[in-house]
Amino acid sequence: MIAVTPSAAERIRLAERLDGVAPLLLVADLDELRRLIAVPPGPAPTPSARPPGADDDALLIDSARSTARSRGREIGLTRLEHDLLACLTTEPIRVWSYAELHRSVWRDEGRERRADVQSLVKRLRRKLHELGTGVAIDAVRGVGFRLTDHQQPKVSGSG
Repeated sequence: MIAVTPSAAERIRLAERLDGVAPLLLVADLDELRRLIAVPPGPAPTPSARPPGADDDALLIDSARSTARSRGREIGLTRLEHDLLACLTTEPIRVWSYAELHRSVWRDEGRERRADVQSLVKRLRRKLHELGTGVAIDAVRGVGFRLTDHQQPKVSGSG
């Protein structure tokens, strides 16, 4: 999992919350991430020379551009879609209640509008399906939603 945030406090919070969930790379900005993952100059890799663990199925969220990318494809996200996906990726195996999602996405305290959340989830599911990723938003009856990985790609978030 990759997280990009300029805030040191936020990086610490993410490290504490995601400890043991998945391998985690925390960086301050996209330039730092690019330096860390830059491929050194050399001969072009052949398909058989692909490093173990390289995964084209990863779901990458670009907060600066409000897009999601997987398998070389990219989709644009509305602010609400981006905020919902970002919220779900902070703790991918956690079940998020309708109230928690509404508070995180719409920033409304004390409101729990299930129809708003359900409608947004439906649109975001359609976009994730268009990307062809194995990542899905599953409903937990009477509770809310969680992000699941049906094909085991890594879920990565940036900023």
